[in-house]
Formats: sequence, structure tokens, C-alpha cells
Amino acid sequence: MTSATLQMMDLTTLRAVLSDLRPSLLPGRFEKAQQPDPLTLQLGFRTLQGMVWLELSWQADAPRLVQIRPPARLGSGSTLAQQLQHSLRQMALVGIEQGGFERVVDFQFSARPGESIQRSLVLELMGRHSNVMLLDDQRRVVTIGRQVRDHQSRIRPIGTGDAYVPPPPLQGLPPHNEESLDGWRRRLTLVPVSLKTALQQCYQGISPPLVEQLAGPLGREPVQEISTDQWQQLHQRWTSWLRCLRDNAFALQIEPNNRYRVWGQPDDQQPLNQQPLNQQPVDHPNLALALGAWYRERLEQKSLIQRRKDVEQRLTRWSRKERTALEEQQSRLAGTADSAALQEKADALLCLQAPSRDQVQEAQKLYQRARKLRRSVAVLNERIQHHEQRLQLIEASEVFIDDLATSHWEDLPPRLLALEDLCNELDDLLNPRSRRQDARKKQSAVPQPLELTGPGGLLLQVGRNHRQNDWISLRQARSGDLWFHAQECPGSHVVLKASSGLPEEADLQLASDLAAHFSRARGNRRVPVVMVPTDRLQRIPGAAPGTVRHRGGTIRWGEPGRAEERLSARKLLA
Repeated sequence: MTSATLQMMDLTTLRAVLSDLRPSLLPGRFEKAQQPDPLTLQLGFRTLQGMVWLELSWQADAPRLVQIRPPARLGSGSTLAQQLQHSLRQMALVGIEQGGFERVVDFQFSARPGESIQRSLVLELMGRHSNVMLLDDQRRVVTIGRQVRDHQSRIRPIGTGDAYVPPPPLQGLPPHNEESLDGWRRRLTLVPVSLKTALQQCYQGISPPLVEQLAGPLGREPVQEISTDQWQQLHQRWTSWLRCLRDNAFALQIEPNNRYRVWGQPDDQQPLNQQPLNQQPVDHPNLALALGAWYRERLEQKSLIQRRKDVEQRLTRWSRKERTALEEQQSRLAGTADSAALQEKADALLCLQAPSRDQVQEAQKLYQRARKLRRSVAVLNERIQHHEQRLQLIEASEVFIDDLATSHWEDLPPRLLALEDLCNELDDLLNPRSRRQDARKKQSAVPQPLELTGPGGLLLQVGRNHRQNDWISLRQARSGDLWFHAQECPGSHVVLKASSGLPEEADLQLASDLAAHFSRARGNRRVPVVMVPTDRLQRIPGAAPGTVRHRGGTIRWGEPGRAEERLSARKLLA
């Protein structure tokens, strides 16, 4: 799991990335620009070593400049990507500038190396103020990632056609190695605040992650309570950090707390005065590319968590609505029991010796009410069945969501796609008819269930949503195929393609284990599983896709843990 807040790319990390990129990118020729989302650009450059792809993002909670592997080709692209493609076509990247302790990068382009700068692409990594701008040779904005209007920023509004104005100067002093321990300590202890606050107020380029790397837990202590020995050790780390910046001595290390660092390697478990620094590369010689993979994985994980939360909230609303409607119909059905009493009351009125005209009319009204109640029973039972089926669909959907959120044996991108498919499917099945059209279009693609090869060489299919269940069990099943499902428990359909050959016991056991794993009973050590030939499956009229009933069947026992081991091994072999 990721930390609640994604580690921001600070000045130190940006310096490390640029130090890693310059040797491989300069000189390079611009080839391609594409925009995978509204706040991210992907730029391809042709270099002597081949294509190099960069990802520039001005996303508020994850602004970054990293190298990525060749991305999937997108269509015609956004307006921003098209403008960059047109303005930078065949131009050479001749410089990558970053001044002082500002997180501002200036990519400089010319017709060929050695000629004057004709275009500049400026990337500003400043949290929610992050942005990207293409400038012409007069430093005027040609196109911009995010227009900043007057009402959004009175200090620095900026839009197309404006002259580029750098961000306001940073507060504090630029750190430098020449500052003595005594002078450094005096500056930080002028105001009685925490060490973290003092460092950030007094010096430029100091981020919360950097404070943690420099001081650890000591960063939260008041400056007056730090001992002389601790100040000496802090200053040693401070100067070591500055030497890394000066010498470009960077190395990426992924830390156990799901953080990273690009300089040094202190052991946070040791006392402050015993923490060594190691400026040698640790695990990632290609720092910019490794950092790009780090951000991608955590952003995908964050997206998965957020998407799961959104779908679960919608399911909760739908479930509450269906339960309310079900209780209402059940209450109406309970009221139909009065029909017999009404009939008897009407009979009693007509059995009088000389019923009056009013009594006859009252009896007719009672007969009419009784008949209406008796006729409504069938309708009410149909409505009750409808709401119960929708609640069953919601319950099964919760199982699918939990599976996709916890399937650590599977890469994140396919899990995100599967969750998106499930969300679209639920929109189609549970939303009012007037709002289904777009969702129905999204569901036109052929379902892609999980497929594995059993020990005997036979294919196994696992449905990961309602349509996939329907697809493998009713549409694609052939005579001889076997269907597996956790007994009396929501979960996935598993189909063993026994029509292709005689299944071995190991195949049957794996199918049973998979059906147990992809069910609500996953937490149990052993789960009863029903095995039925697909010929004996019947679709339930009016029910959601994948809802079936069957005749007969054999009970087997599946072990969810054994299925997870098999799935994890499958990932390792992929």
C-alpha cells in the first residue's frame, strides 16, 4: 500500500533527474508529443542512443519530470500536444537549464545545435501552481498547459500571448557550503520553532522529505532543545547534501517506508551521530527511468484506491435505494392479506335479510377492493423478485471489486481497466434507461476473462464481472465444458474447457481452488464448490447477466490459498 501522500518531486530530486538526463538527451531531436491526460505530457526525442521519452506533469499532487519507457501511441492528440508537435517539429533540443533552487526547467530548442534559441518549453514544478508553457524566441507564451486568470492569481496571471514572467523569488537564502557550523546554527535558532520550520523558513530548496532525510525525528523538535553533538551531526549531513548537489553525486534508493531518496543513504534506525552517508549508486543506475516507474506504480495504485472508493460509494447508494424499494413492496404485499377479511365482510353484508341500498353499495366496494388486492399479489411478487435480483447483483459486484483491489499477483494497469469495465457495466445495469446509452457503447467490446492453462493443458476461464461470467458460462461454453462456483456464495464463474480433452484430477482441483478464491468465502481455508456440466446451466429470465441456475452437480472442496499461490507463480513466469 502507498502512503497517504505521494512524495513530491523536490529540488534535490529534480537536480538528480536533470543530471541523469542531460548526457543522454543532449543533443536530441524532437520527434513526438502526446497528452495521456489533461495534466501530463509525453515527449519523445531521437538521440544517438535511440528514442528517449520524457513525462512532464503539472498535476497538483504529483508534479514531475521523469523518463518513461516508450508509451502506447495515442490518437490525433490534444490541442496542446498538436501545438507542440507543430511548433517543435524537427527542432533540436540543445539545452536543459535549471537555475538556483527554483523547480523550474527550461528546455531550449533551436533549428540545429549551435544556432540561436527559437523555442523554449518551461516546466514549473510548484505544487498546485505547477504549469508548462511553450515560449517563442521573444519569450512570449505560445501555448500553455493551464491558463491562469486574474481572479486565480493576482500576483502572476499568465496566458497565451503574454510575456513570460518567472515565478516570484523564493524566500530564504540559497544554501552554500561555506557557511560555518556556528553561523548556520545561529541562523536556525533565531526564532523558537521546530527544526523543520526553521530550515524551510531560512533556506531555499528545503522540502519536507529532505528535512526527514537530514534530521529524521529530530526535525520535529524545537531548535532550543537540540544538543551540541546533534547540531554537529546535522551540519555534517547538511554539507554532505550540498556536496551531492555540487558534484551531481546522486543515487536513487527506494526506502522501506515507500519513500525514496536520491542522495546519501542514512540508516534511520540508528542514533543521529551514527548514521553514515553512502553516495554510491544503490540499485538504480538509470535514475530518471527508475523514478518514472516509481511514480507510475504509485499513481496507478492511488487511482485504483480512488476508483474503488467511488464505485463502492455508488454501490452503497444503489443498495440503499433498492432495499427501500424492496421494503415498500414487501409492506404492500403484506397488506394484501386483508383481501380475505374484506371478502368475508362483503359476504356478511349481502347475507342480511333485507340489505339496504347503501349496504349493497358498500359490499360492492369491498368486493372491488378485495379483487384489486388479489390482482396486485402477482405484480408485487414480480417487483420484489426484481429488487432482490438487483441486490444480489450489487452483492456480487462487491466481491468483484474486492478481488480487483486485492489481486496483488496482477499488474495494476489491467486491474484498473477491469475496474473501469465493471463500473461501466454497473452503470448500464443499474442506471435509469435514459442514462444508459454511453455505458452501452462502452460494453460493446468482447469480454476478456482471466485465462489460465491447467496442469493437463486444458484452458481455464475465470469471469471477473457479470458480463464475463455470462460470456464464459452461457455464450462460449461448449458441450463437455465444466462449470465451477462457490456453493451458495457470490463470486466468479470458472469454466474448465473439458470439451477439448479429458480433464485430469489436477485440472478439476485447480478449477475448484479458483472458484473458491474468486468468491466471498476467500478468507476460509476450504470452500465447498459446485461442479456442473455447462449443459445443465439455465439463464434466469429477467435477471442480470451471469445469473444462472443449474440442475444437479457435484460438491468439491477448493482451497483459496492454493489458488493464490498458483496465480502468484503465473505472474512470476510472465
